[in-house]
Amino acid sequence: MRVVINELVLVVLVWLWLSGGAFPQPQQAQVPCFFIFGDSLVDNGNNNGMLTLARANYRPYGIDFPQGSTGRFTNGRTFVDVLAQLLGFSTYIPPYARTRGRALLRGVNYASGASGIRDETGNNLGAHSSMNQQISYFADTVQEMRRFFRGDTDSLNAYLSRCIFYSGLGSNDYLNNYFMRDFYSTGSQFTPKAYASSLIQDYTRQLTQLYQLGARKVIVTAIGQIGCIPYELARYNGNNSRCNEEINRAIVLFNTELKKLVDRFNGGQLRGAKFVLLDSYQSSIDLYKKGKSYGFDVLDKGCCGVGRNNGQITCLPLQDPCRDRSKYLFWDAFHPTENANIILAKAAYGSKTKSYACPMNIQDLAML
Repeated sequence: MRVVINELVLVVLVWLWLSGGAFPQPQQAQVPCFFIFGDSLVDNGNNNGMLTLARANYRPYGIDFPQGSTGRFTNGRTFVDVLAQLLGFSTYIPPYARTRGRALLRGVNYASGASGIRDETGNNLGAHSSMNQQISYFADTVQEMRRFFRGDTDSLNAYLSRCIFYSGLGSNDYLNNYFMRDFYSTGSQFTPKAYASSLIQDYTRQLTQLYQLGARKVIVTAIGQIGCIPYELARYNGNNSRCNEEINRAIVLFNTELKKLVDRFNGGQLRGAKFVLLDSYQSSIDLYKKGKSYGFDVLDKGCCGVGRNNGQITCLPLQDPCRDRSKYLFWDAFHPTENANIILAKAAYGSKTKSYACPMNIQDLAML
């Protein structure tokens, strides 16, 4: 009987290894809750019920995700899905659209595809929840959470101070705003430097609002090298670079100001808070340069899409994607594959170098 049990245990362990991707499995989460704000890179279903083109609740999206097409804009897990696993959560953080009651105590994902720091960003694609709207939803969540603490504000604030907050926005403020000049006026109203300053001014207010609502451990992501995604490669005909460096230069201006903002917050502007900046720009460069060593054979095309670089039209309903997703850096015209998300999340969580996470990694942030 003992032999049979041992064999069953071995089978279960092997299954967990194959399905979980060799993640550490702490007995309990390292933080009590995890709140997520962002765009389609981390949206997990909030746009499903909206009238918008920015939706992913159809095949082949989610082709490698156990629950199928949930609204995640990739083939499997998103960056924050992997991060939740690394933090020890037994299940993924649920979308705000279907989370109420005691489930709020574990955290909520408010991210919405096409959203940005500016309210009008992404309107060309249809409905979405901007960062301002996501913060408003979080304020409602805090109010609902009060009843679980019997109205004790101090206890609620103490609880929230131990949680991790993730904010990843800004990409759409360039892709679906500033550089979409036929639809938006910002490209003619602002120089790249002035636009970056305007975004940072708005973002400063938004992150301060999160702080006022109870956030103390906050992860903020820089914008990645979006001038090099398949969508831009399909549109760009530059002779001196494979990427659209006009966009990349504008992104660097924003990221530089974002680093200064995080330094100010950590320097005492928001007392008692600790902000960690994830340098998505540098990590995306490194991922491309070292792609072959990570097993990626295709670095400039989407696994699913239409046209040049599979990036002129993003992944269509019921389209056949590439067979071996593990070999592709990009899933579609805009978003990384699950394998890329795993690599990026592990680097942000446990990296000992400040080139990816500064002033500390996410594991150290959780332990504060």
